[in-house]
Amino acid sequence: MSDDSSRPIVIKRIKKGGAASHGGAWKIAYADFVTAMMAFFLLMWLLGSTAKGDLEGIAEFFQNPLKLASSGGSGVGDASSIIKGGGKDLTRSSGQVKQGDIEAEQKRLSIKEKKLEFERRERQALEQLKGRIEKLIEDSPQLRQFKNQLLLDITTEGLRIQIVDEQNRPMFDLASDQLKPYTQDILREIGAVLNEVPNRLSLAGHTDAAQFSGGAKGFSNWELSANRANSSRREMVVGGLDDHKVLRVVGLSSSVLFDPNDPLNPVNRRISIVVLNKRTEMAILQEDGPESELDAEEELPPAEQLVPPGAPGLAR
Repeated sequence: MSDDSSRPIVIKRIKKGGAASHGGAWKIAYADFVTAMMAFFLLMWLLGSTAKGDLEGIAEFFQNPLKLASSGGSGVGDASSIIKGGGKDLTRSSGQVKQGDIEAEQKRLSIKEKKLEFERRERQALEQLKGRIEKLIEDSPQLRQFKNQLLLDITTEGLRIQIVDEQNRPMFDLASDQLKPYTQDILREIGAVLNEVPNRLSLAGHTDAAQFSGGAKGFSNWELSANRANSSRREMVVGGLDDHKVLRVVGLSSSVLFDPNDPLNPVNRRISIVVLNKRTEMAILQEDGPESELDAEEELPPAEQLVPPGAPGLAR
């Protein structure tokens, strides 16, 4: 007979699995919490650093988004914040530009284009005037003989007409502002032509580098060149030039030589007449003021008026 009390007692323990994945769930929850807190603090920082105008614009956008989208104006991004954003042009990388700034820039560009176009047409008209004066010289037996002494070119100031001395044919009496008879004829012809254009004129007298001797004490090439320029002005007025068209008469002595390699060359003795363009005219009128510019609001005349078709005294 077996003894039941001597049998070993066996205890079976069953281990149940299945919840192993629950061990990392808290990490995901914590990451969500940290992300939410970061977003919250970013929101607080943005609200604290946003200008009042931007806040009002944001509020207005959410109240009536279609209004701002269609009409623009002071709203989202259109205020004095440090970093501008938004706007209609999403291709811009530098932020929003106010509607008023865009209109001002467009107006500025329009004015600039208008000025450039006017200056282009003005230069074209001066080129036309140059051609007509050259033809007048060729067609006039009286002026043709002085062709080599009449030099025409276009400069940054306008159309320049220079009447220069030749060795055996000076414009003035020696050391005097008394014009030779043929010089009077030249100046009268030029004066009649230039009176037909609306541009104002500048006259400058030049001498060579030979020192002036004789005459009153203190009288020099400076006074002589100024007197010669003024004598030329008076002769052009006699020829029909309106005296009010002359804007400036100056004497430059030998400070601006035509032939700097030969200061005593007779060609350095000359009278320079400049048909002024609009920009140079304004620069002279505002010499003591700020840098001159064509007035943005000024109604500029058509450049074609510089050389009226069929104007009296102009050779066709």
